[in-house]
Amino acid sequence: MRLTQPTLSLGIAELERLVGAQLIVRDRRHLRLTEAGGRFLPLARDLERKFAEADGFAERRALDWPEVKLGLIKTLPGRAVQATVQALIPLCSVELIEGTDSELRAALSDGRLNAMIGLLRTGEESESVIGLHEEPYTMLVPITHPLAGRGEVAPEDLAAEVMIARRSCEILDQTSRFFTRHQVRPRFSLRSESDERCLQMVAAGLGITTAPACLQAEGTVPLAVTGYDFRRRLGLRLGPVDQQNAERLKNAAAAFAAAL
Repeated sequence: MRLTQPTLSLGIAELERLVGAQLIVRDRRHLRLTEAGGRFLPLARDLERKFAEADGFAERRALDWPEVKLGLIKTLPGRAVQATVQALIPLCSVELIEGTDSELRAALSDGRLNAMIGLLRTGEESESVIGLHEEPYTMLVPITHPLAGRGEVAPEDLAAEVMIARRSCEILDQTSRFFTRHQVRPRFSLRSESDERCLQMVAAGLGITTAPACLQAEGTVPLAVTGYDFRRRLGLRLGPVDQQNAERLKNAAAAFAAAL
């Protein structure tokens, strides 16, 4: 029992005081239960089992949490994510996992996610893949930029511009090839994983950047670039979730779409 003999004796004496009866008779060589001790033994075993259950209660609750693991690509606007979570949290416990579209698809396939909001490719919609939003990629410039009122410009018009690279952009390689093809090789004032930081710096006048239309921030203006016709579709992809959670996720996805 990893106790010294005097400590154990004191424990037995305290237990007998609490129950109001002698439970154990001890002589120099033997221990035996009294009649009261024999009657108390089943109660003691039941108490021990209950204490073990209580001790493991928090651990079991942790295993049950969360009910929904939802993956989100990193390039979603905060207002839409907020609307999604606000629709879910009154109904179930939620854990959000951020990643690239390919990382989240792998996690969903492995059962590490219940659902994800990410990119949809042509022909992917089905009962478990629901389209939510479609939008173009655009050039975002400061509201004070000389080109801000043009509406649309040729790629060559941007040759002298300083750009900001959104490292999280899903079409970073395609964008680079597009401008290289048009002999536009800009200088970069910032390369960052943070969309918020990139767009704040656009508004501050540090440079211009390409982004999905939904990421337009205060102080920036969208500018179409001739031939830059990239678009993206966003959707909810369900994993093996129970029907109740599937309905919750679909309702939350509707709130996401409405926020956009």
